[in-house]
Amino acid sequence: MADATSIVIRNGTIVDGTGGQPYRGDVAIIGDRIVEVGTVTIKGDREIDATGLLITPGFVDIHTHYDAQAMWSNRLDPSSWNGVTTAMIGNCGVGFAPCKPADREMLVALMEGVEDIPEVVMTEGLDWNWETFPDFLDRLDARQFDLDLVAQVPHAAIRVYVMGERGFQREPSTPAERAEMARLTVEGMKAGAVGFSTSRAIAHKTLAGEPTPTLGSAEEELAVIAEAVGDYGKGWLQVISDFDEPEEEFALLRRVAERSKGRAISMTFAQRENDPKRYKRLLELLDEANKDGVKMLAQVMGRPIAINLGYELSINPFCERPSYKAIAHLPFAERLAILATPEMREKLLAETTEDPMLKRRLNTYTKMFELGDPADYEPTPEDSIQARADAAGIPVESFVYDLLLQKGGKTTLYRPVTNYVEGNLDVCLEMMQHPNTVMGLGDGGAHYSFICDSSTVTHSLMHWTRDRTRGAKVPLEWMVRRLTSDAANAIGLADRGVIAPGYKADVNIIDYAGLAIGPLEVAYDLPAGGKRLIQHVKGYLATILSGVVVTESGKATGTLPGRLVRGVQAAPETARMAAE
Repeated sequence: MADATSIVIRNGTIVDGTGGQPYRGDVAIIGDRIVEVGTVTIKGDREIDATGLLITPGFVDIHTHYDAQAMWSNRLDPSSWNGVTTAMIGNCGVGFAPCKPADREMLVALMEGVEDIPEVVMTEGLDWNWETFPDFLDRLDARQFDLDLVAQVPHAAIRVYVMGERGFQREPSTPAERAEMARLTVEGMKAGAVGFSTSRAIAHKTLAGEPTPTLGSAEEELAVIAEAVGDYGKGWLQVISDFDEPEEEFALLRRVAERSKGRAISMTFAQRENDPKRYKRLLELLDEANKDGVKMLAQVMGRPIAINLGYELSINPFCERPSYKAIAHLPFAERLAILATPEMREKLLAETTEDPMLKRRLNTYTKMFELGDPADYEPTPEDSIQARADAAGIPVESFVYDLLLQKGGKTTLYRPVTNYVEGNLDVCLEMMQHPNTVMGLGDGGAHYSFICDSSTVTHSLMHWTRDRTRGAKVPLEWMVRRLTSDAANAIGLADRGVIAPGYKADVNIIDYAGLAIGPLEVAYDLPAGGKRLIQHVKGYLATILSGVVVTESGKATGTLPGRLVRGVQAAPETARMAAE
C-alpha cells in the first residue's frame, strides 16, 4: 500500500451513503480504499478541490443487461456516464452462459427479442469463447471496464443447457433435470455469481413470438433451484413477473422464497395501466411476507418505464401500419425522404393500427409527450401531444406526423407505459419509500432502439431532491443512500456504497446545481454498425473507481480499473468494528 497512488478530495459536501446528514469535509484515498474522512492532513499525490460540490459513493445499478456489451466493449455506457461504479448483469433470466455451441442461436434469438439487442450485433460482437458459466465469468474476469460488474446465473440459459430444444419450448422438466439446473446454479455462484434470475413475463419473447423458456416454469423447478441457493447460503433470486393473477403469483413466489431458507427474492413492481391499483395489493402482500420472516423485495423505479418513439427509432406512432411496414427496412435517410412526401403522409394518416394493445401504446396521444431538451420525465397533461394538437386546432395524427419530421426527423416522443396513470410520479414516490423496496431497473445495455433508462440514476438524484415541483421531494441524503449502500447491500456487496474508512474507493464528485439530463440521441456505434439510444448527462465532475479517476468533467480518462466482482463481499473490518 505504501507505493499506492493517493487522492485527497478537499472541502466537499459529503453525502456518505448511510442516510446521515451531509457535512463539509475531505476524503483521502490510498490505492483502492478510502482511508480517512473528515479533516485530512496528509497530502495526496493528487489533490482535488471539491468546494461547492457533492462527494457521494459511486452508484450501484442492480438491473442492467451488459452481458453482451461487456464482451465487445470496455466502456459500459450509458451507465458509467451516470456515476454508476457497479452494475449487475444476468437479469430477467436471460444471458449467454452456460451454452453449448448448438444452442447459441436460441439464446441470441431470446436476447434479441427480450432485450432488443439486434442479432447482427451479437453475431459480430460475441466470440463465444466459453461454454460453462464459470468459463463465461473467466472471460469477463480477463477484461477491463470503466465500472465493476457482478453477475447472476440466468434461468433461460441453464434450462436450455440442460434440456436443449425441450427447454426452449417450455416443456416440463423432470426431477433429474431440475436437480441439474440447481447444480449448475450453485456451480455458477461458487464461481462468482451473486444470484439467480428468472422471467415469468409474457412480453419476454423472441422476435418470432416464442415466449422465454422460463415462462410458466413449474413451481417445483424454481423451488428446487431456490433450495440449492439456500443450501449454498449466499446470494439472492431475481424474478420479473406480470402478476396477472396477483394473489396466486405472489403466493407461488413466496413459497419459493420460503424454500430458499432465508435468501432474498427480488421482484419487479410497477403501476400498470390496465390495473392501476394492483401494485398496492402487491405491496401489502410484500409487507405480510416480510412480517412473517420471508425476505422478499420489490425492485422499483423513480420514473415511468416508457417507450420512445421516432422516425429514426424502431417504433413510432405509425410503425404498425401497412404503408410504413413497406418502408421500415430502408435506411433512415431513405425512409425519411419518403415520409416527407405528401403521398406517404396521406396514406399513413388514412391507415390505422389494428392491434388493440399496440394501438393503445402507439396512438394514445393524451399519454404521449415530446421528451425535449432537457428531458422532462414528469410532464403535465397540458404538455401531451393531444393537448398541443387541440390547442393548435390540428388533427392529432397530422400534428404528430409533422412534429416527427422536425429536427431532421429526429424528434423523440415519450410514452410512459407504467407508473404514470395519474399523470404524475406520486406512485413512484410511494413505491420508493416502501421499506421493502430497492431501486433498480435502469436496463443499461438493453432495449437499444426504443428505451433508454440508464439515466434514471441521475434523474432520481436531481428530480426527487432538487427539481420536482408537482409534489413532494425527498432529502438528498435519503436518495443517495437508496442509490448506493441500499442497492449494494441488497445484492451482498457490503464493501462499497459508503464514504467511510475501509470502504472501496468508488466516489462521485458532483456539481449538484449543474446536474442535467440531455435529449435522446441515436448512436451507430454497436458492432456491425448497429444503432442504440444514448443520453448524455452533465454535472459529474469526476467519477473515481477503485481509487482511479475514470471520468473527469464528463469525459473518459482512458483508465479501466473496473473488474468482475466474484461473489458477495464482506463489509470492511472498520465497519464491522463500529457496528459492534
